[in-house]
Amino acid sequence: MSLRIEDYALISDCYTGALVGSDGSIDWLCMPRYDSLSQFGALLGSEEHGRWLLAPADAAATSTRRYDGDTMILITHWTTDTGTVEVTDVMPMDDRRANLIRRVRGVTGAVRMKQDLRFRFGHAATVPWLRKDHSEQPASIIAVAGPDSIVVRGPLLHPAGHSHVGEFAVQAGSTVDLSLTWYPAHRDTPPAPDVDAAMLLTHAWWKKWAGDCDHEGPYRTAVVRSLLLLRALTHLQTGGVVAAATTSLPESFGGERNWDYRYVWLRDASLAISVLLTHGYSDYVSSWRGWLLRAVAGDPADLQIMYGLSGERNLAESVITTLPGYKGAAPVRIGNGASTQFQADVIGEVMIALDDARRSGVPDTRFSWALQRSLITYLEDHWEDPDHGIWEIRGEQQSFTHSRVLVWAAFDRAIHAVEEYGLDGDLARWRVLRERVRANIEENGFDASRNTYTQTYTGPEVDASLLQLAQVGYLDWADPRMLGTVAAIEADLLRDGLVLRYRTEAGVDGLPGDEHPFLACSFWLVEQYARSGRPDEAIELMDRLVSYANDVGMLSEEYDVDGQTQVGNTPQALTHLTLVRAADAISEMAANPLPSLSTSVM
Repeated sequence: MSLRIEDYALISDCYTGALVGSDGSIDWLCMPRYDSLSQFGALLGSEEHGRWLLAPADAAATSTRRYDGDTMILITHWTTDTGTVEVTDVMPMDDRRANLIRRVRGVTGAVRMKQDLRFRFGHAATVPWLRKDHSEQPASIIAVAGPDSIVVRGPLLHPAGHSHVGEFAVQAGSTVDLSLTWYPAHRDTPPAPDVDAAMLLTHAWWKKWAGDCDHEGPYRTAVVRSLLLLRALTHLQTGGVVAAATTSLPESFGGERNWDYRYVWLRDASLAISVLLTHGYSDYVSSWRGWLLRAVAGDPADLQIMYGLSGERNLAESVITTLPGYKGAAPVRIGNGASTQFQADVIGEVMIALDDARRSGVPDTRFSWALQRSLITYLEDHWEDPDHGIWEIRGEQQSFTHSRVLVWAAFDRAIHAVEEYGLDGDLARWRVLRERVRANIEENGFDASRNTYTQTYTGPEVDASLLQLAQVGYLDWADPRMLGTVAAIEADLLRDGLVLRYRTEAGVDGLPGDEHPFLACSFWLVEQYARSGRPDEAIELMDRLVSYANDVGMLSEEYDVDGQTQVGNTPQALTHLTLVRAADAISEMAANPLPSLSTSVM
């Protein structure tokens, strides 16, 4: 049975990642990319769906864990009656190979360790053919099925049904190295990695990256960890940023709101790049912009809201029956049907990120500005079209207020590009359209009787995405309409003090069931509080949200307050980037305090 979501920690080589449980089991691994089919899938089932357990043989052993400083190297410290050991799990950087290393170091006494290795390729559809390579000592194990092959090296294992098991002893002061390497099945088995060199290089790589972080404030530890996780979710070569490392971790336990997040959402990637820019990582913009140009090349009418890590367009959604789902939450999905939706806000998010890049000193190229112009040209004719909105509703398309505000932001940033940076464009037309969009929003998306913006043009419901209105510059943070919207969100969408995306019972999303408070929306509320003169509430909510991170600083998509557990895919890029924004707002609030505002605006 899978562990709690917060019991997992991510290790990554910025191509893919593995989830390591607090019990020492790697329960999720997709090589060579995040969006590959899994080799270990116990996360979405049981040990029979693939895992690699490495832990003391003593069932009473206890563990604590941490990352090795500001890196993605995981260290688990085990205590037993006979001694203590440390297990270091690392995916080496910059070796251009899909390697995973597990080093066991004896600290005190003597500890007997056990392994349970169960390969299940293709999302547990295939038990691979296994053989031992006796040319190595001890003999390595090679698993082959279809296009995939994996070699595992380390202490001797022997077959036990459809698994390989074994035990070995570790004395104080000694080390035992284990490694796993994925490679294409048609190629020769690669040599064993140089473990010492790989660990030194990887440690230095992550430390250097984290050392460039530009942030000071009371939440620096959480900010640095969040930025490290964002980097881990960003493909080292293509620049694509996946929304999360997993698929189908449920938004409601036992429900069917289970989605594949192992792809690159234009919205989430744009927001992540803006956050990285503000913290000293401007060199990553060029890589992401190159990915963007390749992914969206062609007719803007064919724009998708998400792509594969290399810009793949075909992300057809299907149900996987070989994995039963996290604690039985079915179905398990791969691909994502939302990839073909029209979400009008996405162009605005892209334009904002590219505007942020210009403001950070990253100049446009001839091709990047041509792309932006083509997107704006498309919006000129389609800004009034109904869409599926930021939350990717599976119901009917509607006129979402948030989408129209991001359309406004797209025209606004295009105007800034011409006015402030001398780029060419139809300035007069864009100014007219910007004001026309604003007038349309004020006429149709604002409920004057309640002093709040609404989720759609056709009903009274509110939506947490409206917290972005001030973020994108549509309103001032303390504008009475913004404060009224915040009050409405507090009245309608707070559950146990955290923010829901919207009221599912209103039926807007076309899906059965409920969901838990959305962590990113709650961090948006922190930012709003901090920037509108409510410092005590900002800090109180921020402290609470940061406390929901697990022991190594990871957060998923949602949080179940009653069950005191994380919910949804993990680690979630949107959650962590909104954490960083909220921390920035609190730091700026401390440096430049605002007059306190009354919370009563109705």
